[in-house]
Amino acid sequence: MLAPYIPIAVIVVLAIAFGFLIVGLGHVFGPRRKTPRKLMPYESGMNPIGPGTRRSPVRFYLVAVLFILFDIEIIFIIPWAVILKDFVKAGLGVFALIEMAIFIIILLVGLVYAWKKGALEWE
Repeated sequence: MLAPYIPIAVIVVLAIAFGFLIVGLGHVFGPRRKTPRKLMPYESGMNPIGPGTRRSPVRFYLVAVLFILFDIEIIFIIPWAVILKDFVKAGLGVFALIEMAIFIIILLVGLVYAWKKGALEWE
């Protein structure tokens, strides 16, 4: 029953073992000379000015979430458009069209909300 998955399991085990082997060899044979310059937060040779981390604005994350949201929209719309002809042949054409219209309207409401909140304005 699980016999078809044995080659995949072997590949996964070999990949994990190979990863550990490479990291282990690098740790054993790699150079480990700690110098004051290498212990600095940045290895550019310059002393860091200010904190090492800076706060990112929330807008950045909001734009990233909107990007993912509309990518997922495309993931759902393209297969629907490809099989729409089959829906029409099966007599579900109007139902499929209404369902996709509801889906697009929900996404458009989200887009208008984000637009009104200023999430799409980059400073």
